[in-house]
Amino acid sequence: MGEFLLNSVLIGIGATAIFDVWGKVVAAVGLPGANWTMGGRWFAYIPRGRLVHDGIANSPSLAGETAVGWVMHYVTGIVFAAALLLIWGVGWADAPTLGPALIVGVTTVLLGWCVMSPAMGGGIAAQKRPDRWTVRAVQLTAHVVFGFGLWLTALALAAL
Repeated sequence: MGEFLLNSVLIGIGATAIFDVWGKVVAAVGLPGANWTMGGRWFAYIPRGRLVHDGIANSPSLAGETAVGWVMHYVTGIVFAAALLLIWGVGWADAPTLGPALIVGVTTVLLGWCVMSPAMGGGIAAQKRPDRWTVRAVQLTAHVVFGFGLWLTALALAAL
């Protein structure tokens, strides 16, 4: 169990950090990126009994929402790394292969498209946004990068 938890945390943090570096590249070229303050606002409203918003930016801000967003972003990355290890086994981390990491990376975009976007007022897969196709492309690419991050982080850890 200890090996599973340690690998989940380290691989999840590493992959999420790679995702974030990619996000900086995306932002530098002027494409829409993640806004962890809005994600934090959404997460912070959940224990207050509000899951769905017409537009999360229109909901009143909450103390600490940016910190909540960043923490939940990394917790989510750790959970996705744990899912990879649950599905393919802890042994995957000893000899990581790209396929499982990319499968997990690509499928993780569905959480954003089917849960977070609709609940934050953007519709399924950003359908209500005027730049929906750009947002979808950026999000899908970022989650592919997350998949590569899972693999690259596991490779680095396996080499230690």
